[in-house]
Amino acid sequence: MRGFRLESFIAFRYLRPRRGRGLLSLTSGISVLGIALGVGALIAVIAVMTGFDTHLREKILGTNAHLVVMSYRGVVEDPARIMEEAYKIPQVKAASPFIISQGLVKSQGATRGVVIRGVDPLLEGKVTILPSSIVQGSWKALSQGGYVVVGKVLAQRMGLFLGDALTLFTTQGRITPMGLIPRFATYRVGGVFDTGMYDFDANLALLSLKDAQKLLGWQGGVTGVELKLKNIYKAKEVGKELIFRLGYPFYARDWMSMNKNLFSALKLEKVTMFLILTLIIIVAAFNIVSTLSMMVMEKKREIGILKAMGCTTGTITRIFLLQGFIMGIAGTGLGVCLGIGISLLLKRYHFIQLPSDVYYVTTLPVQIVPRDVVVIALSAMIITLFSTVYPARQAGSVDPVEALRYEG
Repeated sequence: MRGFRLESFIAFRYLRPRRGRGLLSLTSGISVLGIALGVGALIAVIAVMTGFDTHLREKILGTNAHLVVMSYRGVVEDPARIMEEAYKIPQVKAASPFIISQGLVKSQGATRGVVIRGVDPLLEGKVTILPSSIVQGSWKALSQGGYVVVGKVLAQRMGLFLGDALTLFTTQGRITPMGLIPRFATYRVGGVFDTGMYDFDANLALLSLKDAQKLLGWQGGVTGVELKLKNIYKAKEVGKELIFRLGYPFYARDWMSMNKNLFSALKLEKVTMFLILTLIIIVAAFNIVSTLSMMVMEKKREIGILKAMGCTTGTITRIFLLQGFIMGIAGTGLGVCLGIGISLLLKRYHFIQLPSDVYYVTTLPVQIVPRDVVVIALSAMIITLFSTVYPARQAGSVDPVEALRYEG
């Protein structure tokens, strides 16, 4: 304990600004500031990437089911059987049949391509957030028949208001010698939804399941059944079990496989940004190497005196290791405060606005995960400690006889 007190006292004394050591003090300050900037930038960027990933996952899982069951034959004739078997699995929380089809919407001379989705008005709210996303009109309009619910962006682009008439055309129809005659029907706008997901709000038109079946001429058939699970990360296992129960020609797709490319890209970006920004910390660590090396050269005579007084090589080495550790602690602590501060400011004040037609969100979502902060702080400390090994060993290898002879 007494030895540690001596090493701590000398380490702090060497780091203390003194007259005539302006260059070393400046270099030490730059090293600490470099670590702080690297750690702060890394924490802020990782918080934004994590927030974006979490926000996107919540939006996707809110507007889409956790698991969908469909048929290789295209149309599922008996969705009730799928729902019956699904509810036998404890992980299944809710189920609802759905229809999905490509089509066109025409109103007041304007035409746009849309995704036509038929839903059960009574069951859809148990699986997705679409019923709770209504900002104009009423979700109950779908139950009345003859109504369509459209996204907010789609309504704005086509100038649609509640009660306006529009015509939906499907890509399915009758083939005649003159070509394909698409099926179509006219509906009135019964509601407008806003999910916050641009692709949904700009391209989705919702019909009741009966209206969609009538439009497509399916007579009771559906595209598949969508399921909501208690644990979203059990989707693949639940899908395998359900398909085992149902057999051919059914197959299941979980939310992870349907959005695999998107989430893989987000994960790769997060790892890449971590590696790139870690380079800032490494550069700052090289500054610590140079600072301590210069300090060893300046303090060579004092090191010689300490060794002559009985300090061992290990003691001298630990003094300079402790100096690097103190600089690392100071830089990392300052960086953690800086990174968390920037993240909280971004989360509260939304300084950066994003174009909604390019990104899924309009502002930078921020989520600070304590585990990420700890990993970043530990990484910075490890890099700092490794950077102090060489100058510390250099100090420990100083020959007291040579130091006192030529430095006197």
